[in-house]
Amino acid sequence: MPVFFDTHAHLDYPEFAPDFAEVLSRAEAAGITRLISIGTNLESSRRAIQLAEKQPAIYAVAGWHPADVLEAPEDVRPALRELAGNPKVVAIGETGLDYYRLPSSSGGSAEDDARYKARQAEMFRQHLEVAAEFGLNCVIHQRSAFDDTLALIQPHAGKVRGVFHCFGESVERLHQVLASGCLVSYTGIVTFKNGQNIRDAVAATPMNQFMLETDCPYLAPVPYRGKRCEPAFVKEISGMIARARNCSLTELSAATCQTAREFFHKLKD
Repeated sequence: MPVFFDTHAHLDYPEFAPDFAEVLSRAEAAGITRLISIGTNLESSRRAIQLAEKQPAIYAVAGWHPADVLEAPEDVRPALRELAGNPKVVAIGETGLDYYRLPSSSGGSAEDDARYKARQAEMFRQHLEVAAEFGLNCVIHQRSAFDDTLALIQPHAGKVRGVFHCFGESVERLHQVLASGCLVSYTGIVTFKNGQNIRDAVAATPMNQFMLETDCPYLAPVPYRGKRCEPAFVKEISGMIARARNCSLTELSAATCQTAREFFHKLKD
């Protein structure tokens, strides 16, 4: 059976607490051999690391989600440095920009929006700095902020690579990401009836420049759409991507796992 990695999961979330052992067993049975648990703030990052220290198949990513930067310390770098030194922390993130729900959408002013965007940008820069210091790459979240996200990572080209997780943009934007030296990763959205644009992007992505992820507990693929997502569902995602690319699961396994090993270079075989 071809094996795959889930390169973006939120395993520390409470949705998994009731049956965590069974979730891991189902992932193993589905051939998902590496799981990367993504932090969304310092406490979440610490929980992800604790899971990784207990489970050989799990690795962690430490960071602060851009949608929650107003609750973040002014300087998150000291805490990130402390976490980044852990042998099971394989990247920094998720970090980036998210303009989907600006303060003005709930009664705030244009000035509030500007401050919020500036705070996100500063936090993103801090994450990139720490990643460069530790020789790690970044897991990037962007929503409704593509151009600004790409512009902020450009000064770090050659020092830090990013993976634009849950990629859902056009083929044109895909080429912009790849030209910047970054990668993309694809979720269960690729299986959705209205996901043809994602399938087009999948078909246009060179085989060694993308990874697979669930973003669980969100975005469960068909036929589980609307239910809690979990790492075992990479099996359904990989099946759809293999069909979209007209390649075998064996070819897809070899390419995506090798790409993940190179990007998250602290992963162990």
